Amino acid sequence: MAVQELIHKLEVGPGFKYIRRALIVLALVGLAVGYNWRNFRNFSAPEAMDAAQLARNISEGKGFTTYCIRPASIRLLKERAAGGNEAAASADSDPARLKGRHPDLANAPLYPLALAGAMKVLPMHYKHDSTKPFWNSDGRFVRYQPDFLIGLFNQLFLVMTAILIFLLARRMFDKPVAWLATALWIGCEQIWRFSVSGLSTMLLFVIFLGLVWTVVVLDEEVRAPKRGPAFVPLLAALAGLVTGLGGLTRYSVASLIVPVLIFLAIFGGSRRVWLCVLTFTVWAVTLAPWIYRNQSLCGLPFGTATYAPLETTFIFPQFKLLRSLEPNLNVPFLVPVINKLVNNTRNILLNDLLRLGGGWAAAFFLVGLMLTFRHPGIRRLRYLTVGCLGTLVLAQALNRTELSESTAELNSENLIVLVLPLVLIYASSLFFTLLDQITFALAGLRYAAIGLFSLIMCLPMVFSFLGPRPNPVSYPPYYPPAIQQISGWMKENELMMSDIPWGVAWYGDRQCVWITLNAQSDFFAINDFMKPVRALYLTPATMDARYLSEWFRPGERSWGALIMQVLNSHTTPTRFPLRKMPETFLPEQLFLTDWDRWKINPADAASPDAKRDK
Repeated sequence: MAVQELIHKLEVGPGFKYIRRALIVLALVGLAVGYNWRNFRNFSAPEAMDAAQLARNISEGKGFTTYCIRPASIRLLKERAAGGNEAAASADSDPARLKGRHPDLANAPLYPLALAGAMKVLPMHYKHDSTKPFWNSDGRFVRYQPDFLIGLFNQLFLVMTAILIFLLARRMFDKPVAWLATALWIGCEQIWRFSVSGLSTMLLFVIFLGLVWTVVVLDEEVRAPKRGPAFVPLLAALAGLVTGLGGLTRYSVASLIVPVLIFLAIFGGSRRVWLCVLTFTVWAVTLAPWIYRNQSLCGLPFGTATYAPLETTFIFPQFKLLRSLEPNLNVPFLVPVINKLVNNTRNILLNDLLRLGGGWAAAFFLVGLMLTFRHPGIRRLRYLTVGCLGTLVLAQALNRTELSESTAELNSENLIVLVLPLVLIYASSLFFTLLDQITFALAGLRYAAIGLFSLIMCLPMVFSFLGPRPNPVSYPPYYPPAIQQISGWMKENELMMSDIPWGVAWYGDRQCVWITLNAQSDFFAINDFMKPVRALYLTPATMDARYLSEWFRPGERSWGALIMQVLNSHTTPTRFPLRKMPETFLPEQLFLTDWDRWKINPADAASPDAKRDK
C-alpha cells in the first residue's frame, strides 16, 4: 500500500514536478554533451578571438588593452596625441602606444569583462598540451581548451535565455505555448552554433529578453496599477539601464532605445513624457563613461567602430579603412552611406530575415503578425517586437562590414537574430491557434501533431548529428598550435604583423598589428618611426588570395608582389628588413623574421600543415 501511495504521489503529487524538472535537466545536459562532442569548432570569427584576448589581458591586470592592433587605432592615437600639432606628436616618444600597452578602441566593454570574470574562475590552460586525449585525436590537435570553456560559459546564457523564454511565454500566453517556444529554442541549431562561436550574442539574448520583460511589466503596471506610483518610473529607469548595457555589449544594440521610447510615448499613460525622459537619461548616463573614455583616447565616441557605416562602401571597400594609416577622409560620405544602407536593407529583407533561426519559424512569425489578439499586452508586445526588428534591420544594414562576408551568419553584426526568442513565441502561438481549429478523433493525435511540428522545425539540429563529423579545427586560416609555435619564437615585448592579428593575439599571446595596405610606405611608417616589426606571419587568408585583384593589380608595392617574389625565388625585396624564413612553412603559410629564431629548437620549425595532417 505504501508503494502504491508513493507511485500515486509521484504521478499526480508534487513529486512529479521534480521528476519532470530532473528529466528536462538531464535531457538538456545530454544534448549539450552530444552537441559539443560532435559539432564543437574552435573560434572562426575574428571578433571572438579579439574579445577573448582582451578578456585575458583584463583578467591578468593589464586593463582594457589589446594585443590585436589595427592601423586605424594607431592613426587615431597619434592624432589625439598631436592634438593637431605635429611637433607635439614628435615630442611624444610613443604617440601610437605600441611600446607599452595599446588601449583597445574596437570593442564594447561588457562582454570582455564578463569573459574576464569567467577566466578568473575557469581552469584556462592557454598553452596547448598535445598529450591530453580530449584536446587531441591520434596525436593531432582538434580542440583548443580555452575556446571550449568559453563555449560552455556562453551555453549558460543559452540556458538562461530558455528560462526567460518560458517565463515570458507563460506570462503572455499559456503553458503549451511556453513549452513549445522553449523546445524550439533548445532545438535551434543556429543558436547552438552561436553558443560555441565565442561571440557576445548569447549574452545579448539575456539582455534583450531582460529589456522585453521590463517593458512588459511596465505596460501591465500602466494598465492596471498594483505596486504604487513609484514602480513605473523605476521600471522605466531599468529599461534605460538594460538598453544601455546592451549598447555596452555591442554598440549597435544601443539603437534599441528608439523603439523603447516610441513604445513608452504611445503606451506610457499620463506620465509618458516623464517616462521617456527618464528612460533616455538613464540610457545616456549608462553609456556616457565609456563614450568619454573613447573620446578622451581617440576623439571618437565608439573608437574605430565609429567608422562602421563607412566600411564596405565604394570609397572604403573590404577592410581598407581599418588597415590604412592615412585614409582619405575628406570625401563626401552621404551618398556612399545611403547606398550601403539601401542595398544592405534589401539583402536583409530578401534573405536574412526569412532564414532567421535557421528554420521556418520566421514564416510562422510573419503570418502570426496578422492575427488579432484580445489581450492588449500581447498586441503591444507584438508592436515592440516589430519595432525592435525594424530598428535592428536598419542598424545591421548601416553597420555591416567585411566581417559579415568573412564569417557569414555567425558574426557580431548579425543583429536581427536577437529577436528570435520573440519570433519563436509568436510562431508557437500561431501554431496552437491553427491546431485548435482541428478536431482530433484521438487525444494522442494532438500530441503527435505537436511533436511532428517540433521535429520539422528542429530538423537542422537533427541533421547536425547525422552525416560526417565536421572538422573542429577552423583551418584555414586558424591553427592554434602553429600560431603558438611562431609566437613562442618571439619575445613578449616584440611586435609582429599578420593577416590574422586577432588569432596571434589570442592563441599566441603576442602583440600583433594588422597587415597594412601595402608592404612599403605603411609598413616602414610603423617599422622605422613607431616600433620595429620583428616578424611577419601570413596565412592562407593572404597566401591563397585572388591573384588578379589582390596580388597583381595593387602593384609592385603590395603584399602580393612580396609573396610572389618569396614563392618564386625564396628571397625578399632588398630593403625589406625581414629576410629569414623557415621554408617548410611554404607555400600555404609564410613566416618572415629578422633572424633564424627557429634554430633554437629546430624540431619546432616543421610545417604547420604537416603537423595538422600528421
